[in-house]
Amino acid sequence: MAKAKKTKFSRILLKLSGEALGGESGVGISAEAVQNMASQIREVRELGVQVVVVVGGGNIFRGLTGSKRGIERATGDYMGMLATIINSLALQDALEKLGCPTRVQSAIAMAQIAEQFIRRRAVRHLEKGRVVIFGGGTGNPYFSTDTAAALRANEIGAEVILKATKVDGIYDSDPKKNPQAKRFSQISYIDALQRRLQVMDSTAFSLCLDNKMPIIVFDFFKEHNLKRVVLGEKIGTLVTN
Repeated sequence: MAKAKKTKFSRILLKLSGEALGGESGVGISAEAVQNMASQIREVRELGVQVVVVVGGGNIFRGLTGSKRGIERATGDYMGMLATIINSLALQDALEKLGCPTRVQSAIAMAQIAEQFIRRRAVRHLEKGRVVIFGGGTGNPYFSTDTAAALRANEIGAEVILKATKVDGIYDSDPKKNPQAKRFSQISYIDALQRRLQVMDSTAFSLCLDNKMPIIVFDFFKEHNLKRVVLGEKIGTLVTN
């Protein structure tokens, strides 16, 4: 699928939290929330942009929470990875109902429901115009889906990580608690680290820093915002060198 001339990016990685699939409650899977996500993804795919998605599993199970309740940490993390597969299949179903061919690739082998992650195959799917969803995190405990997003973005040659949130960028303090909070339109990796602005967890952020992978943090839940970011509008906060 040819890249439309007006788009700023030709290959993007969209990072979705599991809670986003849960809708207002952030728990379980909201059919309406998943359909809205699929509609925004289809919108940018129709511009000729190659789209990769990494989705979390916090709406179903989070390893850290499980370990606080007595589940062994590695076991809890594997349970969380399985939750991301459930979310990936839900999003795949919504996309294909909108006419978007989609492939789920898993970091954990489960041949009956998802392909195993193979970088070359993922790139080939993108070149054929398919949306690719990476489930199962990195396949390893102690790593978050933020780290999976940073890793996969670099592996498949994405130009940017688009981190979908419920706020319109990165602030110097919590805008819900501080009405005077300042939003950054752009910030460097080093400034974000020094200010302890939790853009991503430290492992994910280090991968982006070391490989000069830009991150745009934006409000995914405002209609057409994903398309606006892809077209180069100044939406959210850009984290870069």
